[in-house]
Amino acid sequence: MAPLDGRTAVVTGASRGIGAGIAEALGSQGVRVVLIARTEAKLEERAARIKGSIPVTCDVTDPKSVERATKRIATELNGAPDILVNNAGIYSVAVAEETTAESFIETINTNLVGPFLFVRAFLGEMKKRKAGHIVTIGSVADRTIYTGNAAYSAAKFGLRGIHEVLRAELRGTGVRTSLISPASTDTEIWNSVTVTDPAGKPHSKRLMLDPHDVVRAVLFALTQPERVNVDELRLSHS
Repeated sequence: MAPLDGRTAVVTGASRGIGAGIAEALGSQGVRVVLIARTEAKLEERAARIKGSIPVTCDVTDPKSVERATKRIATELNGAPDILVNNAGIYSVAVAEETTAESFIETINTNLVGPFLFVRAFLGEMKKRKAGHIVTIGSVADRTIYTGNAAYSAAKFGLRGIHEVLRAELRGTGVRTSLISPASTDTEIWNSVTVTDPAGKPHSKRLMLDPHDVVRAVLFALTQPERVNVDELRLSHS
């Protein structure tokens, strides 16, 4: 029997990239997975590949949309999930003075406010039953500053801050929380972004992680004995 068999999970940003990989991996372990994303068609297509999964369309930047989604999830799962993976995120590159207010706000709302809303919705019940695991997908940019990353770094540093607060608040409660911080990873998020190295050459995807590298890190954190909390995993290209 797989160590996660029979559990339930919510994965945000699950229609593509790292989130899709996490959802599929959990499903293969016997987890009943709720997939969260904004685009219904892509979400339905992804969910069709995962036995017993539940697609729930939700805009993580909209508190009312999150409230509707989390209420439905609680009904479908008969309560809060055993596992919450906050993965949804967006990325763009622009120097500070060329970053629009709209872009900055959207990045903060997607990468920081959205994860908080999902934690807030489920954490109380997790604490009451003294069990649960929150996994936050961070970034190398949650601890290292890069030019052109004013919005993204602000969001990811904030996400690390939330994780650290949760770690302090949850110690001894039976609820675990893990931060997985990968370096650049080869997903669709890079399709519309051009990043150059110090010599002005385009950043090579050969130096990026594969999404499955991040998926394996998530599974590692989730499958440790209950007495073990993986506080943080940092992933970089070898």
